[in-house]
Amino acid sequence: MPDRILVPLIVATALFMENLDATVISTALPAIAADFGTSPIDLKLALTSYLLAIAVFIPASGWIADRFGARLIFRAAIVVFVVGSILCGLSGSLVELALARVVQGVGGAMMVPVGRLVLLRSVSKRELVASLAWLTVPALVGPLMGPPVGGFLTTFVGWRWIFWINIPVGVLGFVLATIYIPDIRAEKVSRFDLSGFVLAGVGLAAFMTGATALGLGLFTTAEVAMLLAGGAVLLVAFVVTHGRRQDAIMDLSLIRIPTFGLSLIGSVLFRAGVGATPLLLPLLLQLGFGMTPFASGMTTFSAAIGAVAMKFMAMPILKRYGFRNVLLVNTVIASIFVALPAFFTAQTPVVVISGLLLIGGFFRSLQFTSINALAFADIPPERLSSATTLTSVAQQLSLTIGITVGALVLELTAQAGGGEIGADDFLFAFAAIGVLSLASLFVFLPLAPDAGDEMSGRSPAPDPVTSMRDRG
Repeated sequence: MPDRILVPLIVATALFMENLDATVISTALPAIAADFGTSPIDLKLALTSYLLAIAVFIPASGWIADRFGARLIFRAAIVVFVVGSILCGLSGSLVELALARVVQGVGGAMMVPVGRLVLLRSVSKRELVASLAWLTVPALVGPLMGPPVGGFLTTFVGWRWIFWINIPVGVLGFVLATIYIPDIRAEKVSRFDLSGFVLAGVGLAAFMTGATALGLGLFTTAEVAMLLAGGAVLLVAFVVTHGRRQDAIMDLSLIRIPTFGLSLIGSVLFRAGVGATPLLLPLLLQLGFGMTPFASGMTTFSAAIGAVAMKFMAMPILKRYGFRNVLLVNTVIASIFVALPAFFTAQTPVVVISGLLLIGGFFRSLQFTSINALAFADIPPERLSSATTLTSVAQQLSLTIGITVGALVLELTAQAGGGEIGADDFLFAFAAIGVLSLASLFVFLPLAPDAGDEMSGRSPAPDPVTSMRDRG
């Protein structure tokens, strides 16, 4: 089997665990909340604590992989993630679960970015879109299996098993990585940017903790404001002192590359809207419509089917229409489907809900594939590690923003209606995240018409001899 297929499939084992974990816990949120005696909205802490750990430790992942070798770090990350999964299953309170999710996040912070870095350095630019498809198809099996598996385990066995199923997958990934993943290292490793890591890490941790704590009652209003303000000050300090340094823990100078910068900013907005869906949709179906976790999971998993189907069509679509046209049109379509659950009612046939989620999954996945591929269209090989780090941090930050916005709007609406969460309370929450995703349209407008044409196959690959002569 060629490397452009084999390596993505092995890396996809890590993505499978992460995506399976995210979707099974979303389906089980009401059951976990009932077991812990807390509000389902408070369970956003279990989601965002994982994202927080990832955002804090991802900046170091590229440097660590370059310094110690991608294979070693990838395998170690799988072990840490599995240990975190075991601790999640043993948790007896919301705080314990949140701390166990932090352990998972430390593993995820190394596992997924390092795996993606292996892929980027193993295939040519023209093979990247196809390789990303091979990478994401197995990874999307996680969301495909997650809702029904999570719903089944939660309904008939117990929610703790949703974490323990990561153990055999992790063992398989560790063995395959040991045998097949190349031990890729950078030829030259720069000095570790400790000051940048402290500024960015503590800043992200403080800001995301403050955002997560909104409405939870964990801190006073003044303490939340201090966390948000303190985190923002540290992040601004990082931008001011490290923004132009290519050896910084996060190379912000990459944003000046148009295809990367616009993809990154547009991705943050679009993912923020989509990121709230795993929290809101299971709550709507279970708390609003009275479904069991299993019925809820069997309804929502159709979105993953649509996402898998799209992966085989991404390359032909991008080759025919180009990145800019696809992103502009698809942003509108995908954002409409993000907001569409606002209009679901208890009387809406399940087959209609599943069908709409399937179609929405298709367009959402096309958007992710296009954004992810375009971001690396013009990145020099020696800066791939930095670009991977920055995109991974942005993704986790956007998901935290989305979950916070969705949960906050839902909580405010529920409080205005008497405190109990009902189906009508979700209308404004889904509308808000739909608008958030749609805002990315204005970011993609400045893209050049030929942006990413070499990667999509719309223009011929540059001649190697000519390229060397031009560089010389």
